[in-house]
Order: sequence, then C-alpha cells, then structure tokens
Amino acid sequence: MGDDRQTHQERLKGILNSERPAPTSSNKDGDGGGGEAACAAFGYLRGIEDKAAAVEFRLRDGNSIWFPYGWLGTWQYNPSEGLLLKFRGDITYLVLIRGSNLDRPLNDGSINLTHAGLQRHRVLWVREMSEEDIKQLADKGPTIDSIEVAEFEKYAALKEWLSKKAPAFVRAPT
Repeated sequence: MGDDRQTHQERLKGILNSERPAPTSSNKDGDGGGGEAACAAFGYLRGIEDKAAAVEFRLRDGNSIWFPYGWLGTWQYNPSEGLLLKFRGDITYLVLIRGSNLDRPLNDGSINLTHAGLQRHRVLWVREMSEEDIKQLADKGPTIDSIEVAEFEKYAALKEWLSKKAPAFVRAPT
C-alpha cells in the first residue's frame, strides 16, 4: 500500500512556489493604516508607526531564519552587489541579499525594502524568488534572486567571506 501523502517540506515548497497573488490593501502604502501587506519580494507593516520585532528570511528550499531587529547593526546597500545586513547576537551573522530594484518604492508609495522598510523596522519577511517569479515581475518592482546567511565568531573569517562573496563591501585598508 503506497503512501501518497506529502511531507511538510513538499507542502511548504508548494506554498512558497505557488502563484498566489500578494495581499492587497485598500490603503495607500504608508498612509498610517495598520495591518500587513506584501509584494512578491517582501512583506511589511503598513502603519507608519508600526514596528516588527524580527525579520524572517525565507529561503527557496523552504527553510526560514529569523533575526530580531534589536540585533541589526550596520547595513549597506550597493546596487551592483546587493544589500548586506549585519546582525550581532552571541556571534555575528551576515545576510547578503542579491536582487534588483531593492530600493524601489512599491506602487508609487512610500514603502520600499531599504529606507522605509528595513530602516524603520517595518519589513516582516524577505523571500528568495523563483526564476519564474522574477521573470513575471520583470522590472516592475523589487526582486530577490538570492539570500545568503553566514555566521562568524572571528572578524578575519567574516572579512574573508565578504572578499569572496561581495568584495564591494570590503573596506580597503587606509
């Protein structure tokens, strides 16, 4: 007798790769109305005063990792390299997000991933998009090609990883 039930990973992959439309809102982005909204690349809190406790990074393989905003330290945006976030807890974590239009406002509103999103702690989640999702969106909004998360106990290892993965973020010695 065969078991044709899906595993939780298979169900999750189906959910993450589904073509369901992003939630929409009757309020314009950032108009002070509460609640949540999303685009294909990230979800966010609509209320201009609302703040999330943590941000979730949803990986294409179905795994997720959350970081508290309280751990968010310096971060850098370089359109040619991506977005580099540094979280400091018991050890240091780097999150490298690559994509396009990462700083573009959504629907001509006031929310975007960088300034009005992460900087104001309004982003709830960021997800790696499938190639099909990216092609479908084309140049209409932000896309997330990849999210890499790495952990470091020593600064030398962090710098070596950055030199290989995103050299534009490595500071030249002065």
